[in-house]
Amino acid sequence: MSAEPFDFDELLLEVEERMEAAIDALKKELAGLRTGRAHAGLLEPIQAEVYGALTPLKQIGSIGVPEPRMLSVQVWDKGSVKAVEKAIRDSGLGLNPVVDGQNVRVPIPPLTEERRRDLTKIAGKYAEQSRISVRNARRDGMESLKKAEKDGSVSKDDLHAHGEEIQKLTDRTIKQVDEIVAAKEQEIMQV
Repeated sequence: MSAEPFDFDELLLEVEERMEAAIDALKKELAGLRTGRAHAGLLEPIQAEVYGALTPLKQIGSIGVPEPRMLSVQVWDKGSVKAVEKAIRDSGLGLNPVVDGQNVRVPIPPLTEERRRDLTKIAGKYAEQSRISVRNARRDGMESLKKAEKDGSVSKDDLHAHGEEIQKLTDRTIKQVDEIVAAKEQEIMQV
């Protein structure tokens, strides 16, 4: 009875997709960190209670950046303006929105040195979560390889070669995580 053929390309693709998902999650988390400059991604994680349901701001109005230190949310439904203002104020980002008709202006105050250091620590935590996700993907891939070797569908040589390939992918992805977080930390610390 011969063992079922092992598809390493499929395994590698699965591991790579999980690692890319970790990178995407990191980028999304870092986009929510305030750097002192206005960018629409800052408001994306915020949800306002509209018609009894929590709704992301980008589904309630259009988010714009009219000035380097100003965000604006052009709310489509006049009845949702107060909910948007409250959601931004209660977001924990230290923002103080100003209502102007159906437009909610959000001035971005400059960051203090202490707050910058706190934000870099938070960025570091996000990076570590991503590294853990990447290492978990590597571990699962290696376990699948070892199981295939035990079943007889992968030789010892193939196990070693494929294991090296997964490790190289892991190293590249971890390096990418480090580069992304280093760039974000530099952006946060710029005065």
